[in-house]
Amino acid sequence: MIDICCNLTHPVLNKQLPNLLERAQRAGVQTMVVTGASVEDSHDALALAQRYPDCLCATVGVHPHHAKHWDDTSYQTLQTLAAQDKIVAIGETGLDYNRNFSSVAEQQFAFRQQIELAIETRLPLFTHQRDAHDDFIKILKPLRQQLGRVVVHCFTSERATLADYLELDFYIGVTGWICDERRAAALRAAVTEIPADRLMLETDAPYLLPRDLPKSLKAKHNEPAFLAHIAQDIARRRSVEYAGLCQQTIANTCRFYGEAIMCGQTVSD
Repeated sequence: MIDICCNLTHPVLNKQLPNLLERAQRAGVQTMVVTGASVEDSHDALALAQRYPDCLCATVGVHPHHAKHWDDTSYQTLQTLAAQDKIVAIGETGLDYNRNFSSVAEQQFAFRQQIELAIETRLPLFTHQRDAHDDFIKILKPLRQQLGRVVVHCFTSERATLADYLELDFYIGVTGWICDERRAAALRAAVTEIPADRLMLETDAPYLLPRDLPKSLKAKHNEPAFLAHIAQDIARRRSVEYAGLCQQTIANTCRFYGEAIMCGQTVSD
């Protein structure tokens, strides 16, 4: 499996990194994408990918929560980082009107800048959207033909929202949100509608710890090793074999990011 989003620069994960990576690989997660959420965090994500080149790649970007920190140097800095071999996408970027840690104007400006960077670098775009669907589509749709591949990470919404994304040929990332019986009704209904060739898997660790982990796996924070549990849940809801789901999502992820995502392995490994 490939975990397309894990925040390994977060202190609760970073302090246990060697053991965490070993647990992930024992669980069948051979590659993890470290997400850049700010300019500083993107530097750190790249450093981790360079430190563990056999299992880590990274993205560079500014999350909408941090959009207020975008300044005149941000574009050029991310552009320089994006040229490094271990960088596989621009992001995490997008819009989040749920908390508005940055203003709507700040979020939209930083989002547009990073879309431009993805177009310039020809790297995939790794996006976040929460309570901002209309503006998210309004910004992306006119630029869709100029962009390469786009993924909506941590999809949690209903079928109508999914249909809008699929109309624009976006990939869809699904997390352990699907394991939450309190909040996942819409996602559980929509997950069967995601085309097999557009589905990718992620933990978003250390966030979104699956609520239904067995006692043997109970933990305070999410981690890439729990991707297997998430994949099993998705396979069951889609009525497909677990092994087949893993193979399909690996193929999708390699198509999205390119073969470099496998960190020197091949899709059949």
